[in-house]
Amino acid sequence: MENITGKSLMRKWREFWLSKDHKEIKGASLIPTDNTVLFTTAGMQPLVPYLSGKPHPLGKRLFDIQPCLRTNDIDEVGDNRHHTMFFMLGNWSVGDYFKNEAIRWSYEYLTDPRWLGIPREKLAVTVFAGDDTIPRDEISAGIWQECGLNKDQIHYFGKKDNWWEIGSGVGLCGPDTEIFYDTGKPACSDHCDPSCDCGKWVEIWNNVFMEFNVESVGAPLTKLPQQNVDTGMGLERIECVLNGYDSTFRNECFRAPIAKLEELSNKTFDFDNEYGRSFCIIADHIRAAVFLLGDVNPTTPSNVGQGYILRRLIRRAVNCARKLGIQPTDLVEVAKVYIEYYQDEFENFAKVKQFIIDELTKEIQKFEHAIEGGVKEFELLTRNMKAGDTIEGKDAFRLFDTFGFPLDLTVDMATEKGLNVDKAGFDAKFVEHQQKSRDNSGAMFKGGVAEAHSEEEQVALRRLHSATHLLLASLRRVVGDYVEQRGSNITPERLRFDFVCDHKLTPEELNKIETMVNEQIKRDLPITCDEMTVPEAKASGAIGIFDDRYGDKVTVYTMGDFSKEICCGPHASHTGELGVFKIQKEESSSSGVRRIKAILK
Repeated sequence: MENITGKSLMRKWREFWLSKDHKEIKGASLIPTDNTVLFTTAGMQPLVPYLSGKPHPLGKRLFDIQPCLRTNDIDEVGDNRHHTMFFMLGNWSVGDYFKNEAIRWSYEYLTDPRWLGIPREKLAVTVFAGDDTIPRDEISAGIWQECGLNKDQIHYFGKKDNWWEIGSGVGLCGPDTEIFYDTGKPACSDHCDPSCDCGKWVEIWNNVFMEFNVESVGAPLTKLPQQNVDTGMGLERIECVLNGYDSTFRNECFRAPIAKLEELSNKTFDFDNEYGRSFCIIADHIRAAVFLLGDVNPTTPSNVGQGYILRRLIRRAVNCARKLGIQPTDLVEVAKVYIEYYQDEFENFAKVKQFIIDELTKEIQKFEHAIEGGVKEFELLTRNMKAGDTIEGKDAFRLFDTFGFPLDLTVDMATEKGLNVDKAGFDAKFVEHQQKSRDNSGAMFKGGVAEAHSEEEQVALRRLHSATHLLLASLRRVVGDYVEQRGSNITPERLRFDFVCDHKLTPEELNKIETMVNEQIKRDLPITCDEMTVPEAKASGAIGIFDDRYGDKVTVYTMGDFSKEICCGPHASHTGELGVFKIQKEESSSSGVRRIKAILK
């Protein structure tokens, strides 16, 4: 068998299905129109309306090459096979052919020397064993035998293995037949078959016979108005097994990026050394970042939704770059390698190359500023720890609260050292902190910061809370230093800020305030916290209502040379993390008090 690359597999896939009168549909954006999921995770996702009966404009026979992104395996990336972003090769019959053609064409593509040329003895298949409602799939088994497989190459399994349905169990569904490749590894037992995870068998293709629907949880199966075929073959996996590689990271698409990492780090990539995992994480995450930034509907780093995942991928790559001794901004050079490799297949990359580079550079620099102190503190904290030890929850929370260190980054860095993190202890400290914040906020002003229910919400609240400080400082500069805060209410989506003011703000004043806040965000001012006595806070110029509501000591948050306030937190670590400040509304709150509602984009 010839040495095969991802690009040649794409070419063969196109040629084969065009020869079977299929039409190519363009791969969908990684950002789905269906807002129930974060990313496009499979080729069939955009086709659900057509599989349900709506006519497709290109006809009943379709195929594609679909970039996909799945978040459930982020923590597994670094081994020899897991990826966040990958390619799914798919073909569909939308109410046209069914089991006979689908199985015969699958066998032809896999075994014919014109295509992949896999010896038939290297294959095994599984089919649905049946249950109380659906009979054993003897039809599929019979077709496989007619193609040339022996009975001992055909295995029957139940719903757990050979029934496809959407994760919720509601919607399109049906039995499937899965195709496995024999890697040549010794059998784990006399009963070794494709259900084993010993490594001998690798699934390479799945044919779903989608002919049923479930209307609601617990509802019985109903027949679809048409019979459909939905197939999926992972590009990275088939390239790996066909070439006999020990890892998908040996595939062609990763060679040049990993070579660039070796050049930058002066280290050699090897799964068996201490750096192997870091090489793999960077190679995977930077590729995913390039595709998200280069998408026709680009995602940019943020603290919510798709942007949060992108930010997490970039920041994990930065952390691994540190371990390899690479300057984090040099990861942009790895991104350039990917852009060059894929720009022929994905024309948009050439158009937005500079955008990808600029956004990636900006996010890396922002993160560098944010975690510099946290990394030092982490190293001090773990200096005398040994493998198996646990970082206490209170220490993980201090990294989070003082240095803006996300819990997942602490966990990642701890894992690299063989350490554990007391996540339950972290959660307890966070709840305690929230309660203190609410109590203190109640003494200082009306309203406050809402409760967070996830790490994403925590980050959003810190950003918006920090924005209120910039807003107050801007109000005092534009309107007058008599302006004082009278209340605040912050949710993960927006801020509401009440302040003393003797007039309705003009459009010109609002524009000046908004511009001033965004200027301070662009300056990426450090946000620092100090504990001091009330007289010291007064002497420092901190804003606050100085009366008996304070104890002996207060916390003062300073944002560069622009803002200094008594506050209990929580806050971002730099103003550059906030995004774009946008005033949505200015209105009266009560006599002599105005209200601004604003968001961060």
